[in-house]
Amino acid sequence: MAATKTVKNVTKRVWKFLWNDNSIWSWLINAALAFAIIKFLVYPGLGLILQTNYPVVAVISDSMQHQAEFDAWWESMKPFYEKHNITKEDFMNFRMSTGFNKGDIIILKGKKPEDISIGDVVVFRAGSPEPIIHRAVSKWESEGKYYFATKGDRNAGQRDEEREISQDRILGKGWLRVPYVGYVKIIFTDIIKAIRG
Repeated sequence: MAATKTVKNVTKRVWKFLWNDNSIWSWLINAALAFAIIKFLVYPGLGLILQTNYPVVAVISDSMQHQAEFDAWWESMKPFYEKHNITKEDFMNFRMSTGFNKGDIIILKGKKPEDISIGDVVVFRAGSPEPIIHRAVSKWESEGKYYFATKGDRNAGQRDEEREISQDRILGKGWLRVPYVGYVKIIFTDIIKAIRG
């Protein structure tokens, strides 16, 4: 009975410290708890539901941002896409056809290569530490394995590393866009880089 009362008292004090105390220690512990919950519960849970190890990515470049309204943007990019047999009407029917911005969050779904179509936004590993998120512009099969080529909507052409992407480099395909929430990660990463020098 006394042990139960002690546990209740300790629980009440911890709860009060976490939710009612305005000290720097309370803030720091709350931040650490939020980080741990997201990193070890929410993120893996989303990954399980969405069938990918990378369920959420922050967009860290502006390579998918359209610099003009759609018709003007299309006119500037038309030669590339027509060379890949993608018409304006095709493009308008693609998911996220108006691109997205640096700082957006993209929720990904599983990466079964047979489920990825031309026009899908895919995340893939390249030579850099950060994965790249671009649009698939072609897909082919060779010796039982799928390959893709991608392009950033804003980019005039393709990078070398996105001309032939094997299915094992694909981390997932874009499913949902959450505007600008990714700036939290970008700012945090920039601060860490500045501290490290």
